[in-house]
Amino acid sequence: MIETGGSTLTTAFLLTAAVLVVLAIAVLYRAIKGPTMQDRVIAVNVLGTNTVVILALLAVALDSESFLDIALVYALLNFLMAIAISKFTVKRGDVI
Repeated sequence: MIETGGSTLTTAFLLTAAVLVVLAIAVLYRAIKGPTMQDRVIAVNVLGTNTVVILALLAVALDSESFLDIALVYALLNFLMAIAISKFTVKRGDVI
């Protein structure tokens, strides 16, 4: 397991994860109200990446390897989702 060096570092990881959750809520606004489809796709991709980082921070802070496994699976699903959305938003060479 990863040694965090004490409760101060654990608190820093948890605080960083909390800040990223607040930023994810701000990005959620762009995913809902984005003026174009591309803005929404990028916002959803940023949310997925943000979730992976939060899970990795929680894995280190809570000393739990299972969070890293979940983060890895979520990162793969986020990548596949981005590819699928990109494929379906392109229409005969033009971007919708």
